[in-house]
Amino acid sequence: MQIHLDAVGGIAGDMFIAAVLDAFPDLRDGMVEAIRASGLPEDIGLRFDDHADHALTGLRFVVEDAQHLHAPEHKHTSFREIRNMLERAPLDANVRTHAIGIFTRVAEAEGKVHGKSIDDVSFHELGEWDSIADIVGAAFLISSLDAQWSVSSLPQGRGRVKTAHGELPVPTPATVLLLENFDFHDDGVHGERVTPTGAAIVNHLQANRAHSGMPRRLLRSGSGFGTRKLPGMSNVLRLMAFEETRQATESDRVAELIFEIDDQTPEDLAIGLDKVRAHPSVLDVMQTSMFGKKGRVAVRVQVLTDPGDIENVMEACFAETTTLGVRYHIMERRKLRRRQTSIDAEGRSVRVKIAERPGGSTVKAEADDLLKVIGDHDERERVRRLAENVSHNAEMKKAEKQ
Repeated sequence: MQIHLDAVGGIAGDMFIAAVLDAFPDLRDGMVEAIRASGLPEDIGLRFDDHADHALTGLRFVVEDAQHLHAPEHKHTSFREIRNMLERAPLDANVRTHAIGIFTRVAEAEGKVHGKSIDDVSFHELGEWDSIADIVGAAFLISSLDAQWSVSSLPQGRGRVKTAHGELPVPTPATVLLLENFDFHDDGVHGERVTPTGAAIVNHLQANRAHSGMPRRLLRSGSGFGTRKLPGMSNVLRLMAFEETRQATESDRVAELIFEIDDQTPEDLAIGLDKVRAHPSVLDVMQTSMFGKKGRVAVRVQVLTDPGDIENVMEACFAETTTLGVRYHIMERRKLRRRQTSIDAEGRSVRVKIAERPGGSTVKAEADDLLKVIGDHDERERVRRLAENVSHNAEMKKAEKQ
């Protein structure tokens, strides 16, 4: 599954949780249990509100009264304390790993900003229970979804924000470090648009990775809203979950080398091209008769090869033929998905290729293997019948597996 985050209003921990749960509501109870297991006091509530903003509807995630009900030891909490708390908590191992991973990224960024080791970094805003709940909740959701993540360009925001370190420019220094190599845009709206928690989550997800470009089917979507009201636009994080649409073909790249020969004997050229064909990076070698300069009969040679090994294949062409020059270029291609198996035919193993075509699979036996079974190249009719029989048996074998 591929999940794309569209940061229309920005991204924060509560917006991430709300967007995921709006798309995957069945994960709500498990997430609440994980947050409680991390040590969240019973008198701090977790609330999920249906929300509408500028004609869009979705979900809000609220840690109730967290600003008034902090546990004293969490107001100015060191990374070491938070890590020890999570290591002791009865959390699933994957959830714990993701939660500590997200906090570690924040600690590393804060440590660089303030010149401290990560164990000595003290969290202020992130040491409070609402942020701990956001990060543990996000860790549970990430662990529950087997997904690759991507994120849109992020809104930069403008102005300053009040923090425990005083007023800081937006984005804050730690957030800037967390979002290196991510794309930004300035939509002219003031205020903090990406919080340190939101930045840590997308950094942990490596969510700036582009998707594969293959056709995708939209499975579901979700909208998670933040607490701020933005002028003229929704403060929303949209989520879209996709699955790749499997096709009969797949894409790759191939190198084509072309040259002409008019001064090499047919016998010698055949031997040379067999050696080129045997090169491990060569996919195919073809030759076509043509007339060259001065009316000479010549041969045009086309070599298809792995693009990453052009130099070695070109060296083989120069070594095995009399050509003085080789032209080459890289091409995109589409090829059918296929696989090779083998079946028994009259006591011998015969290789067969199964190709997945849009209209259904086709099976073809290797002619060389069939000739070994027949033993007589002149018995063409018997070869034809045996090939049909081999293909039929391979189809039956494939059907049984399905």
